[in-house]
Amino acid sequence: MDFLRPASWEEALAAKAEHPTAVPIAGGTDVMVEINFDHRRPEFLLDLNRIELLREWEVGEENVRLGASVPYTEIMEHLRAELPGLALASHTVASPQIRNRGGVGGNLGTASPAGDAHPALLAAGAEVEVESVRGSRFIPIDAFYTGVKRNALQPDELIKTVHIKKADGPQQYSKVGTRNAMVIAVCAFGLALHPETRTVRTGIGSAAPTPVRAKEAEEFLNAALEEGGFWESGKIITPSIAKQFAELASGACNPIDDVRGTAKYRRHAVGIMARRTLGWTWEQYRGTGRTLEGAA
Repeated sequence: MDFLRPASWEEALAAKAEHPTAVPIAGGTDVMVEINFDHRRPEFLLDLNRIELLREWEVGEENVRLGASVPYTEIMEHLRAELPGLALASHTVASPQIRNRGGVGGNLGTASPAGDAHPALLAAGAEVEVESVRGSRFIPIDAFYTGVKRNALQPDELIKTVHIKKADGPQQYSKVGTRNAMVIAVCAFGLALHPETRTVRTGIGSAAPTPVRAKEAEEFLNAALEEGGFWESGKIITPSIAKQFAELASGACNPIDDVRGTAKYRRHAVGIMARRTLGWTWEQYRGTGRTLEGAA
């Protein structure tokens, strides 16, 4: 196994173009586990730790530009207001040591359905900026996951930045694990209210071959909130609406039985998390969140 250590982003792109099979490593919290257990033996490792560009983040007028290697700890400490769903998800990642090393780019590159960041990114409607020596392009998060641990990257491309719209409404994240820390998700659920567009987006983790959205649940809830005048009035969502939303969210799952949980349990748990996160976000919206456009 050869170790490539570029000193700049341009050198990294050149190395990836020359060695398309090279596996990028920054935090290494996924890659090193696979190597240590001999599940993966790449010919080249491409070390990105010297690339300062990947550890930079910036809050713009409408969006947050998040470098692929920004540690989860920094998201928790500095971006809680702008990216509340991702900040909550970051809290659930492993241990403090791993949160100090791991970043969203690693989750995206590995594309495991159990990656903690995916539900929050789906709910927020993120875009992934990738680059190669041929140029850069933006991939909508909905098109990024293409299969089990597969993504839309071309062999010569690297993840550069994740662009996420600043939260215009409450966001929540919930995760079920077999213990309270250092655990891979049995399943996870993210939800974001977008009052500016009067829409709700979701994200489901570890309950399908890829991270997915509960689109039928979203469509049902969007229609129910609009037709019932909930955005304007801020009235409490009825139990029947919450129940139907939860059932549709559960139906969006396509899980498996494994050592962490059964498919039946995962569907059930996703439904519970969907109902609870809807309740939490809506209560927040009825309070401080209702000052946003569409709630006056």
